[in-house]
Amino acid sequence: MMVEDTAEGTGETGGPPAVRPYALASIAAGFRANVVVALVVAAYGIVMGAIAATKGISLAELSIMSTLVIAGAAQLIVVDMWADPVPIGAIVATTAVVNLRYLLIGASLRPVFRGCGLGQKLGGIHLVTDENWAITMDARKKGYGTPGFLLGGGLAILVFWLAGGAVGLVFGNRLPEPEVLGLDFAITAVFISLLMGFWRSTSRDLLPWIVTVAVAVATWHLVPGKWYILAGALAGALVAAFGKEADDVDA
Repeated sequence: MMVEDTAEGTGETGGPPAVRPYALASIAAGFRANVVVALVVAAYGIVMGAIAATKGISLAELSIMSTLVIAGAAQLIVVDMWADPVPIGAIVATTAVVNLRYLLIGASLRPVFRGCGLGQKLGGIHLVTDENWAITMDARKKGYGTPGFLLGGGLAILVFWLAGGAVGLVFGNRLPEPEVLGLDFAITAVFISLLMGFWRSTSRDLLPWIVTVAVAVATWHLVPGKWYILAGALAGALVAAFGKEADDVDA
């Protein structure tokens, strides 16, 4: 499926097509491509909403946070740590560590936003999540991973995330425990599925993946907090980068 993101040149002599990073067709394609994973995100949102209900967080407060933050792991941490008074310092420090991975995600999106101005980049980067990022990067390999596609995916995630949070907040006390429905494993299953879209070959990917897992697990055991996320990601990225350099030298 190819999504056209250019417009015809203007003027008497024509010219190169004008880039439209947020073409409506591209946004719609991104939304559709993310609906299935967004349904799982909604299930995860139900869990967060149910926890929020026990903390006395209102629907308006939860919805505003979900729209402004839109980061599932960080929001679950915030909701779980919510107390009176709110431990602002601890929440900021913990969520900052968890979301450091977005530095790497943002850097990887440079090719997607190539040719876009700062305003266009800021317009699409806010709704970047792990899920629509992964789907967009996979789509880019097929020729249609554009800023609009990324934004459409982010909108799908946001809509279902808000809906899930609202359901959990309002009806959470009537629902069985997440473990009974398998919701505690839902997000893990999603990430495993998304990872398969990045697999290229055993020779290129096996070692970086093994290093990522090994470093993440070791850091999880040895270092308090959520540093294992960043440590594993950086270790795997470095191994992949050196592997690419070796391939280039051999070529």
